[in-house]
Amino acid sequence: MTEDSEPRPGEGTLRLGDLQLAILRVLWSEGEASVVRVHEVVSAARGGAPSTISTMLAKMEARGLVTRRKVGRQFLWRAAVAEDHARRSMVEDVTTRMFGGDPLELLNHLVRESEIDGEDLDSLRALIERRAREEGAK
Repeated sequence: MTEDSEPRPGEGTLRLGDLQLAILRVLWSEGEASVVRVHEVVSAARGGAPSTISTMLAKMEARGLVTRRKVGRQFLWRAAVAEDHARRSMVEDVTTRMFGGDPLELLNHLVRESEIDGEDLDSLRALIERRAREEGAK
């Protein structure tokens, strides 16, 4: 892979625009969907034309982010990248670009800058304690 080429799903960093992410969320949720269905869901929050969704799906297919199969006279689209991989890759990208690759700095930022209520803090403490026990058991 050259420096300016797009990584294939499963390798490298995924950089997704808002519309691409919205489309993938529909496909992750529904398994597969037509352009019309994706447009119904995405346009409820964003507006836009079905042709915009169709064009974006074609671009995403070229990047290996989605696949399609023909059913009758329409295509059904499916995500080719797993949601957990996309989330992990995008968080890793933010961590690298904004926090020098230090996940602790990202966590510190989130705790300081986000409105986290007591219940969420308790959940975070429990998660950290569980992770510490797992690491101690290794």
